Amino acid sequence: MIEMSEVYKTYPNGVLAINGIDIVINPGEFVYVVGPSGAGKSTFIKMMYREEKPSSGKIIINGIDLSTLKESKVPLLRRSIGVVFQDFKLLPKLTVFENVAFALEVIGENPRNIRKRVLDVLDLVQLKHKARFFPNELSGGEQQRVSIARSIVNNPSVMIADEPTGNLDPDTSWEIMHLFEEINNRGTTIVMATHNKEIVNTLKKRVIAVEDGKIVRDEARGEYGIYD
Repeated sequence: MIEMSEVYKTYPNGVLAINGIDIVINPGEFVYVVGPSGAGKSTFIKMMYREEKPSSGKIIINGIDLSTLKESKVPLLRRSIGVVFQDFKLLPKLTVFENVAFALEVIGENPRNIRKRVLDVLDLVQLKHKARFFPNELSGGEQQRVSIARSIVNNPSVMIADEPTGNLDPDTSWEIMHLFEEINNRGTTIVMATHNKEIVNTLKKRVIAVEDGKIVRDEARGEYGIYD
């Protein structure tokens, strides 16, 4: 479960990015986070995997209070949270297999288990046949599939996705979204920031709308809304 209580975030330049957010996201939910540019969506998302710390308030994920979590414990937290970015963030000198395996190697997983688990998730994202390819040999959609495979190889209970289709063409975006749906159907909680109105309005999920750092709308099976 994800819970935010009276969360505020003010940056050193004085910008109030998050202004008193209270929210509960239950296990297994699929949630879109929408809103205009500069609304605070990215900060909202980044606080969930401790890329940003709140100025005040509590953020609890799977029973862990992120607001008081020691820096030394952040890597442990991130083992239970998968993160997918708009720009993939793959390591260019590693193969597809090595990029995904890296997430297990850093936690000291047994090599035999690593091989089996990596091949399993590459099969899920339909890239097992490209395990030996390098990122620059893949299309944008394939790179995002590798990013997704890397994010789920630890069997995280929560997946955070920040504009995961932002750099993809419409057809590829739909393929990626169907993959997210499959992962969600397996029990993973997904929180996704997106500007893709068509996807939000077609694949109806819970919608949290953020404006001026506040939650202005929270609807089950909601729609995107109108933003410039």
